[in-house]
Amino acid sequence: MAKLGKNAQNEQEGKETVEFFKDLDREALNTERFLEKYQKPLSITFGVLVLGVLGFFGYQQFVVAPKNAEAVKTYLAAQKNLTEGKDKEALGGKSAANPGFLGTYNEYSSTKVGKLSAYNAGLLKFKEGKFQEAYDLLDKFSSDNKTLMAMKFGVMADAKSGLNKNDEALALLDKAASASEDPYTTYYFTRKAGIVALGMKKNAEAKKYFTTIDEKYQDYDNGMSDSYIEMSKYLN
Repeated sequence: MAKLGKNAQNEQEGKETVEFFKDLDREALNTERFLEKYQKPLSITFGVLVLGVLGFFGYQQFVVAPKNAEAVKTYLAAQKNLTEGKDKEALGGKSAANPGFLGTYNEYSSTKVGKLSAYNAGLLKFKEGKFQEAYDLLDKFSSDNKTLMAMKFGVMADAKSGLNKNDEALALLDKAASASEDPYTTYYFTRKAGIVALGMKKNAEAKKYFTTIDEKYQDYDNGMSDSYIEMSKYLN
């Protein structure tokens, strides 16, 4: 194919440039028409988004922050009573004047401090021998702290044992053993699961727990796992 002359080539490039800008003009016009047509709904949508953002920050500042502050205040008062050995006052829940851990949870259950109050209230209920109430309160607690979660499952297991529900207790001890990456915590609840399994005459399961200790956690066990493994062979 013959090449275009220089003038013809320039003319061709000029036409392409004109067409390019015409396309831009058409695109701009279409955008303007779109905005004109949908100006009202777009304004409403934008307004809703702005109100949503403002509402979120307003909620955080005027609702969540004051709740957190009040929850911390009542939690610290309950903690002070606990430190002084005043378990009933620390548990609280009987009057607005002394909400204690129980009242703090009931009033501020949506806050982290409220959830921690449920944990402490559960421990105190367990200490009173009210195992079902203790279990229910502990079940409401959650945390990013894995060791604390392991402790939660451990006490829930003790509560189930107190209710003579040892199968459920054993399942909770499994959760406690696997909840934390801390080796001593894992060892402690694995050993406890093994002892519960022995008490239930589930010798095969008991042997499994103590073998795990023998293989992974000898530094904490001082050779006791060997004795338990032998026991699991002969106890009926």
